[in-house]
Amino acid sequence: MQGNDVANESNKKEKITRLKTQKSIDLVGFAFISPWLIGFLGFIVGPMLASLYFSFTDYDLLSAPTWIGLQNYVEMFTNDPRFFQAIKVTFIFVFGSVPLKLAFALFVAMLFNTKRKGVGLYRTLYYVPSILGGSVAIAVVWRQLFGREGAVNDILGFFGIEGTSWVSSPDFALSTLIILVVWQFGSPMLIFLAGLKAIPNELYEAAAVDGASKFLQFVRITLPMLSPVIFFNLVMQTIQGFMAFTQSFLITNGGPMDRTLFYAVYLYEKAFAHFDMGYASALAWILLIICGIFTAFIFQTAKSWVHYESEGGN
Repeated sequence: MQGNDVANESNKKEKITRLKTQKSIDLVGFAFISPWLIGFLGFIVGPMLASLYFSFTDYDLLSAPTWIGLQNYVEMFTNDPRFFQAIKVTFIFVFGSVPLKLAFALFVAMLFNTKRKGVGLYRTLYYVPSILGGSVAIAVVWRQLFGREGAVNDILGFFGIEGTSWVSSPDFALSTLIILVVWQFGSPMLIFLAGLKAIPNELYEAAAVDGASKFLQFVRITLPMLSPVIFFNLVMQTIQGFMAFTQSFLITNGGPMDRTLFYAVYLYEKAFAHFDMGYASALAWILLIICGIFTAFIFQTAKSWVHYESEGGN
């Protein structure tokens, strides 16, 4: 009996020692991640909760917020035509730019998926527009290119076609912004390129032996093997599309006639031009819900077209 008591006492001490050691390890871990944790709580969670509260208030940034309940949301859906115009423009922009951007990025990635001399330099050059796309300099260049006296009209004039001021035309302004976003295909291109390099070359060799054409190899091998990468790019580019701001704000400022009024630009105007922070917060939460719905839809449909090796290709 005495021996058992000694053994139990020893086990208890050992457990206490292990718990103390584990607690020390946990504290060290929390100490290392504390800068990120503080930043996450202070700059993301905190502002999100504050904006949720402000969305139910009348708040002009200069005086204390006044609780008005759902009035901002009711006003938004019943008496704000610019809200629906911003939704319409943003949807057209997303559904027009995202497929074109991903298709072009995949096409260029397949061209660069070779061991030709100098291909690394070309990859870098094609990635540069993605870095510079949101800058003021690119906005000025784009306005100049598609202006009435711009290079695009000079090229059209060479073929006897009369141009227009594309960025200030209600019919073509949004198209010029879509072209700008498609031109910034560098980021998804590099991700596609990494996915292409992960596809075993033996699959293509076996398909070629069986007589499969290049197109059939693309459809039967490349697309299924690349589907997780396509899924990732689709989700990220869709979210970025709904949050697009700089292209419209810097080049057209939402004009002409609100034809390029992106949702984020309208939100910015309400918050910092009209000082209606309560209404702008409500707009922000509607945008979050829209992004969440589309992301959930993509995840749900992914079950039928995204194939993972760990699942045996099913």
